[in-house]
Amino acid sequence: MAKHGNIGKARQTSRQARRVYEFVRPAEIDSGEITHFPVVIAGGGPIGLASAIDLARYGVPAVVLEKHNSVGDGSRAICWAKRTLEILDRIGVSSRMMEKGVVWNQGWVYFGEDSEPIYKFDLLPDKQQKFPAFINLQQFYAEEYLIDLFPQYPQTGIRWQNEVVGVDNGADKVVVTVRTPVGEYQLSCDYLIAADGHRSPIRDALGLDFVGRTFEDNFLIADVRMKADFPAIRRFWFDPPFNPGQTSLIHKQADDVWRIDFQMGWDIDREEVMKEANIDAKIRAFLGADIEFDYEWVSLYTFKCCRMEKFVHGRTLFAGDSAHLVSPFGARGANGGLQDVDNLVWKLHLVLRGAAPPELIRSYDHERLLGAEENVVNSSRSTDFMTPKSAVSLAFRNATLELAKDFEFARRLVNPGRLSAPSVLDGSPLNTPDEDEFSDRQRPGAPCLDAPVTINGAAAWFLNQLGERFVGVYFRAEGSIPAGLDEVGTESIPVATLVVSVTATGPGLITDTSGLLHRHYDARPGTYYLVRPDQHIAGRWREFNRDKAATALARATGRAG
Repeated sequence: MAKHGNIGKARQTSRQARRVYEFVRPAEIDSGEITHFPVVIAGGGPIGLASAIDLARYGVPAVVLEKHNSVGDGSRAICWAKRTLEILDRIGVSSRMMEKGVVWNQGWVYFGEDSEPIYKFDLLPDKQQKFPAFINLQQFYAEEYLIDLFPQYPQTGIRWQNEVVGVDNGADKVVVTVRTPVGEYQLSCDYLIAADGHRSPIRDALGLDFVGRTFEDNFLIADVRMKADFPAIRRFWFDPPFNPGQTSLIHKQADDVWRIDFQMGWDIDREEVMKEANIDAKIRAFLGADIEFDYEWVSLYTFKCCRMEKFVHGRTLFAGDSAHLVSPFGARGANGGLQDVDNLVWKLHLVLRGAAPPELIRSYDHERLLGAEENVVNSSRSTDFMTPKSAVSLAFRNATLELAKDFEFARRLVNPGRLSAPSVLDGSPLNTPDEDEFSDRQRPGAPCLDAPVTINGAAAWFLNQLGERFVGVYFRAEGSIPAGLDEVGTESIPVATLVVSVTATGPGLITDTSGLLHRHYDARPGTYYLVRPDQHIAGRWREFNRDKAATALARATGRAG
């Protein structure tokens, strides 16, 4: 039987298990002075924390202002995608997340009363990768791991129980008003990152809003702790006997915690649904009579698929849930927000030290709006498929599911939440379009694919060689290295050079022993790629030409059209 403690108490216990951080009286309250920071970050969730650490790695001081005194309550985001793990690897927390998290690459889809899945899918067809397709890990762990990095960067800090409640978004600086338990004070900054969540007070203060849809449906989410031998994969049901006419989903997290989602429909009595006896009955119908469990976190929610029309508003920059919202099906929320961080921080760094013009930051608008719109569209389509609003759409969905048992084409139409994928920045003003013939896979704007390599005989991974800098990757032809390979960059924006060979070894050489790197990048001897600090491709050529590469660098840093 379930242990019937009450759900409210279970939630409180979960909160108490999280760390609590000390409020420190800000010096500005007593001095009345306005301290200036290059960057102020509103919000201490994963997006705000990652922004601060990434900035610190570039040597940019910042301060995070967080209204609460602890990390997020409950599991919240749990699915961390391969691209996100690559970003967090550079920032410095991926190893702890991998050690604690639950690895998964597969998904199973069920329909009706069938006890066997109608089909299975693999999200990591290329197994020669450092990271899996996904890990499942409660959001508060990711936040704690990021917080643990702050002592390494004394110029960067977190102020707990400090909430931004006012914004003066000036032409040359931003002044924020901050509320604390002992009074208000002000800070100024060159740029403000608004990572203050879906109810963003900063968005409200600037009179801004979302555009998009609210879906007329309710979902019950329950994180339960239990010992179960269920497979650690994503399992999704359409019209199961334990939730007839609706959908359900289960995921395993760390600490023997399982995330269970139930679609509930729109016209429900929310108070009745949230009674413990009714939640118990729902979960028991799913799990069976013999499994013992405790509640970790329970919530009933509706959601929106929407975004702001622009993310850049003068010197105030929106990221994460303050900028865009999607359904939880597809794991596109936190993963999309961390792609925001990856895109924005290197640009802030170059602009703040005068190496690039402010136009570079405006490119964040173009590039991340592409990613946000992709996430909104995919989440909207997923929700429409999961929650048919007419007899015709229901008939289409069910026919598709029946066909998916036997036919691959139908499986491509089934949409239980298209899962988070790296954003390809097609049409970005920072891209240099191809002038040579290449495959489409690693085109300008695409994030770099990883591959195992060796360096001086030691096993390594390609992405770990890129770092947070501009890099020129030259696929070595037989014979000498072309002149000018180390002269692409400028004094303010240097470009490191990586030379890749299939067989040769030596100082500074990356040996592509498996040939996988050449296949990923459609590389022939002499091929040259220019890669941005966020590991997206700026341009590529079949032969190295210093002038073309230098022009592409200028374009990728906002200094040329």
